[in-house]
Amino acid sequence: MKALVLLSGGVDSATCLAIAVKKHGAENVLVLSVSYGQKHSRELEAANKLAAHYGVRQKSIDLALVFEGSDCSLLSGSNKEIPAEDYAKQLEASDGKPVSTYVPFRNGLFLSAAASVALSEGCSEVYYGAHSDDAAGNAYPDCSEEFNNAINTAIFIGSGKQLKVAAPFIGMSKAEVVKKGLELGVPFELTWSCYAGGEKPCGVCGTCRDRAKAFAANGVQDPALKGALE
Repeated sequence: MKALVLLSGGVDSATCLAIAVKKHGAENVLVLSVSYGQKHSRELEAANKLAAHYGVRQKSIDLALVFEGSDCSLLSGSNKEIPAEDYAKQLEASDGKPVSTYVPFRNGLFLSAAASVALSEGCSEVYYGAHSDDAAGNAYPDCSEEFNNAINTAIFIGSGKQLKVAAPFIGMSKAEVVKKGLELGVPFELTWSCYAGGEKPCGVCGTCRDRAKAFAANGVQDPALKGALE
């Protein structure tokens, strides 16, 4: 059995990769990294380092054209500033809509592309790192359990019942994901989650704040943020 892992270079996908390698063996795991027009390349550089660390084969695709019309603040074509606040505050101002860093239907697109690659490569599972904190309050609706169940059914049926989606963290918090990653020895120092593309993580964007809280809940400092918040 072979598996494909959607690898962004962040905490969640890195932990997914560790799980897939433990279950299938590195020789049976393929990672897929996606360029989607983001404002920096730091997360893709992190994905490359993680793939090398685990000794898995890697493919990369460019889907930036799909999002050319979007004004999502993460994208290079947007003039919006990336919010320097946590998701709870962002949701207060969003009137029930996803936050400004929501890339339109990104997980749906990524999983569909991953399904095609996985089938072509003889894989039977596609892993992605959605967790419950991202889905909370409709911040990222394509990280919800409802979305996961629907896309899993669609891919299973559309693949002739050959391919399933594995979302091991769909009912877990980010702190629980970090706990699992620590147990598996994930090299979190190689990961990158910050929405800014500086030399060090900014420490104030939503994802930096979430990371810091998740590591603190486990009694350890986020190695990627060491020094950035001092």
